Amino acid sequence: MTETPPNLSSAVNAGLPLRAKFAIAFLIMVAIGLVLVSNRLLTERYTADTRNRAELRLALYTGNLMAELQRTSVVPLLLARDPDLVKALKEKEFSQTSAKLIALQSEIGVLSIRLLDQDGRVVGATNRNILGSGQGEDPQFLEALHTKGTFFMAAPREAGGYDFVYSRAVQSETDTLGVIVVSVDLMKYERAWSGLQDAVLVTDSESIVVLSTEMRWRGQTVEEALARKDVPSALSRALQATTDWAQQPADAYVSGVAVLKTEARVPFRGWKISSFTNYASVRDQVNGILALMIMGFAILLAFSFYLLSRKAWSRSISFQRESAELRLLNARLQRAIAEREKVKRDLEEAELTLLQASKLAALGEMSAAVSHELNQPLAAMKTYLAGARLLLQRRRPDEALSSFQRIDDLIERMGAITRQLKSYARKGGEAFEEVDLRACVSSALAMMEPQLRARVVKIGRTMPRQAVLVMADRLRLEQVIINLLRNALDATKDEDEPQIDILLSAGETASLIVRDNGHGIIQLENVFEPFYTTKKPGEGIGLGLAISSGIVTDLGGRLTARNAEDGGAVFEMELPLHDKKQEAAE
Repeated sequence: MTETPPNLSSAVNAGLPLRAKFAIAFLIMVAIGLVLVSNRLLTERYTADTRNRAELRLALYTGNLMAELQRTSVVPLLLARDPDLVKALKEKEFSQTSAKLIALQSEIGVLSIRLLDQDGRVVGATNRNILGSGQGEDPQFLEALHTKGTFFMAAPREAGGYDFVYSRAVQSETDTLGVIVVSVDLMKYERAWSGLQDAVLVTDSESIVVLSTEMRWRGQTVEEALARKDVPSALSRALQATTDWAQQPADAYVSGVAVLKTEARVPFRGWKISSFTNYASVRDQVNGILALMIMGFAILLAFSFYLLSRKAWSRSISFQRESAELRLLNARLQRAIAEREKVKRDLEEAELTLLQASKLAALGEMSAAVSHELNQPLAAMKTYLAGARLLLQRRRPDEALSSFQRIDDLIERMGAITRQLKSYARKGGEAFEEVDLRACVSSALAMMEPQLRARVVKIGRTMPRQAVLVMADRLRLEQVIINLLRNALDATKDEDEPQIDILLSAGETASLIVRDNGHGIIQLENVFEPFYTTKKPGEGIGLGLAISSGIVTDLGGRLTARNAEDGGAVFEMELPLHDKKQEAAE
């Protein structure tokens, strides 16, 4: 059993110096103050972030709700002018009315449709169970008779919730023949919002909740809906008080829980939409950072104690004398270990440098190919987005949807192009199909439409009337044609009267010629080599023709280039024709 040296015992029993005690006390006070300030600042920051995200979600919810209301508001107007419904009311022949309304319901996407005659009797409905019932006293029927336009109302149900209906009088010249009533399913937004953590509600102009993720809130005012229904225990009140002290004052309370309230106006009959976000997400983020800060101060405090204890131990001369030899041996061992670790680190750094160089080379080739091949679809997407924005500003959403569909097609094409770039290094494996070269040329010209429209270029096309069929991957074939057209367009940018001719013919093989009146090709022997280009830096990297040549070779054909006698470049692609008779015989 070893005994503590006398000097060490006296150093330990002497306690900490007064300056060390003051330093530790000051460090603890600084840590507490910094934690309190950080808690306040971080809480404000993350609360603001949470509020911004809630406002963005409310803007999205409002847009979806208004889109549904605007879409369905025109349905009663269209149905009130439907000649079949007007004729049925005139002749009082309703045998086919319900079937027509059921067919229209599936096309329009509304909840239900009812046709009432001038006495309020249901003569046609998507729900055949209510045929013949009288609804002459219903507000939507009475208001439609006295309103020139379309009448909207939110009627409460007996089972809970609301029915959102549009009604409009059906008139023939000056006579009122009946009323068309269209019910809209806005409850689907409740079902969509219920999957979120936030509580969402929509109020009408009288602050009555008409839509809500909480079923018990419907039909109540906001104050009644948010009123505390249960009496918490003493422990719950204590925990709530502690939580409220650690965060900003709550905007509201939902079932006794502090929440962040976000409100937005719905531009429809004075409606408003509100969301209530729990502070738990903010508290979790702040607590995580505070825990790291407290851990850092604890480590610093432990390190301070370690330094103080180490200083006390170092005062023991006898311990230092006995351990001097051991320290010397340990130092030699540390130097040897350090030298070995240095050699090991140098070797690892060399390996990492070599690996990084190979990765950068592969990344450079791939990024160059991707930027070259995706430039065309991205330019087309920019044009279609500008057109869609202009159409939306002019309130022509249907035409804007077609632009969005084109953008979706371009995105699909970009995905196909990235898959094709892999095949440049790993050939084979594509699924070939019967392709009409005429359709490929038309599709490539459609893809090049934004560039052709930006410049005045004369395009000449000569194609046979009958189909020119080849076995190929259509997307890769269109990629080759787009590359040839793009090179021709770049070659003619300095010409006063640029012209591009496209000639398609079918003989023993299918031949596609793209000719321009540009400056021609300077080095024909290098034109299909990767990274060979005559363009200025930043305008091209010389991969288009190399990739195109590889694609045509994979398809069993060949791609050649030459200069025309009267100036300009000529690219010819030859592919074997698809013989259906031979395929049938095989």
